[in-house]
Amino acid sequence: MEVMKKNSAIDVVITWVDGSEPKHKQKIEKFLNTSKQHRVSGAHTTRFESVNEIKYCVLSILKFAPFVRKIFIVTDGQNPKLDKDIKTLFPNRLKDVQIIDHKEIFEGYEEFLPTFNSLSIETFMWRIKGLADNFVYFNDDLFLVRTICPEDWFRNGSPVMRGQWKSRPSILLLRKRLLNQIKKGIFQIKEPNLHPVFKISQYWIAEILGFKKKYFRTAHTPNPLNKLRLEQFFKEHKNIFIKNASYRLRHYSQYNTVALANHIEISNNNSCFETTQEVYLKPVNKGPGYITKKLAKWKKNKEIKFMCVQSLDMATKKDRERILQWLENNLKSNNE
Repeated sequence: MEVMKKNSAIDVVITWVDGSEPKHKQKIEKFLNTSKQHRVSGAHTTRFESVNEIKYCVLSILKFAPFVRKIFIVTDGQNPKLDKDIKTLFPNRLKDVQIIDHKEIFEGYEEFLPTFNSLSIETFMWRIKGLADNFVYFNDDLFLVRTICPEDWFRNGSPVMRGQWKSRPSILLLRKRLLNQIKKGIFQIKEPNLHPVFKISQYWIAEILGFKKKYFRTAHTPNPLNKLRLEQFFKEHKNIFIKNASYRLRHYSQYNTVALANHIEISNNNSCFETTQEVYLKPVNKGPGYITKKLAKWKKNKEIKFMCVQSLDMATKKDRERILQWLENNLKSNNE
């Protein structure tokens, strides 16, 4: 591939859905009934539930990364209604937060809509009109918790990659292959959809790009990406993109777009690697001191700039309110 052009502008893309909205519930239930699919892991309700994490995700970016040019929230005919919160804390930034409908990024491929699959949506997110060449991808459960600078995400125009090198997941792949054969042979299922696995979705694309024995496993952090590299890869390997975007529910065979972008970078001699600089929480069925311990880790380590809180909707009401209040207080703090 040719060397990509440098662009100082940095945008953010966030994928978001409010699964509790009646219209969304009706849409996914209609699809599941019509397609005769049950709620496989890719359709588990926790993938669509929202407890207003998006509010703190967006506000944390505006506070701790004021250099970000625009924030694009990709969703399906929904609106997180953040105008009041943005006007209160960042009155000059309201126009910089834009809602992008799935129809825009799936333009020309509307047959894949509606989709309830973040991996499919991520496949086409680089098609947002007006998106900067350099952008950072967030899930709505990711937050900035200290001030960052552009170099935390891009250095000399190259994305900074956070994660670890891992060996080929041979045993897991073997188990899945055997399970696939059992479902096809004994249960006569023509196209079994095995339980999707985060690490395998990253390995698939690494293998396609020639990383057979080891791959770079991306962490649950905000991920910097180069739009032009993805666009060029799409032009050269359109079939790979189309297949990945075609699944309306998460599928075992799908790849992770961030992993694709990272392995393209590595193939092009990008050596900008960094530690995760993150505290990760999943406050589900944890002991009473779990959250306190995690927050203490953040307070002690001044290098921690990112936070991921997964499955907050499944936490107890007390734990959920505690975390949301902490995020609220952190927005009003003077953390640098």
